[in-house]
Amino acid sequence: MAAVDDLKFREFDDAATLLAANPDATTISIDEPTEAHKKQHSRRQEPGREEDDELLGTDDSDKTELLAGQKKSAPFWTFEYYQTFFDVDTYQVLDRIKGSVFPVPGRNFVRLYVRSNPDLYGPFWICATLVFAIAVSGNLSNFFIHLGRPTYHYVPEFRKVSIAATTIYAYAWLVPLALWGFLMWRNSKVMNIVSYSFLEIVCVYGYSLFVYIPTAILWIIPQKVVRWVLMIFSLCLSGSVLVMTFWPAVRDDNRRIALATVGTIVLLHALLSVGCLAYFFDAPEVDFPAPIIPAHNGTTLITKVK
Repeated sequence: MAAVDDLKFREFDDAATLLAANPDATTISIDEPTEAHKKQHSRRQEPGREEDDELLGTDDSDKTELLAGQKKSAPFWTFEYYQTFFDVDTYQVLDRIKGSVFPVPGRNFVRLYVRSNPDLYGPFWICATLVFAIAVSGNLSNFFIHLGRPTYHYVPEFRKVSIAATTIYAYAWLVPLALWGFLMWRNSKVMNIVSYSFLEIVCVYGYSLFVYIPTAILWIIPQKVVRWVLMIFSLCLSGSVLVMTFWPAVRDDNRRIALATVGTIVLLHALLSVGCLAYFFDAPEVDFPAPIIPAHNGTTLITKVK
């Protein structure tokens, strides 16, 4: 049986006093990381893994996503459910716009700007602004081309607004939907490819269209060479954002399928650019009916003006 004094609680003495009493004692500082932790940390900092961490995410981002997924979501028929898609501040929107206008090689747009909080606020208003920019600029371009002709009477073409809205919003929603379905199908075939949510893909496509807003305004310049140069420049900027975002998602797939997927993304994006320029700004000129001038002898003279 132990003595009663041995069972009583005692306050520990200072570390120096204990070491003086027992010099051979082993001490461990809780402030210093263990050797195993140091080795694990050094393995994480290997240079060959930096690109994979950038594309696939780090442990901190995965924990953030898991914690975000644990939040209770409102039913889809309520206003609160759709309110979360527009829960973004001005600084985030401006930061994502700058990321789409000035893409950095090797940087994934989803991981760098979107993954923490994908939104529909930016894509919705970017598409709406682009619709009116194309429609208004197309009307002004037609007006400046025919300005000065005596037979020309300006009539605003409001149908261009509806055509532009149908084209832009169909592209910004249907193409991401098809791409998301394709990536989900390939993810079931190839398990190690990067997967994106539908909201993230819509967000990427929406912000990639921002560069066409100033381009559509500059398309008012009545010079075809200038218009096509601006179109190619905008296509390269916005297309590079799409390529750098979706190439990591398909590069581990079959080589032909990966190249065909990226090629289809670029081709559809180019068709949108060329189609908008050709239809709204480079439409063929229409011969206006010549005015009928009555003569003094009762006959009519028809003058043809080109």
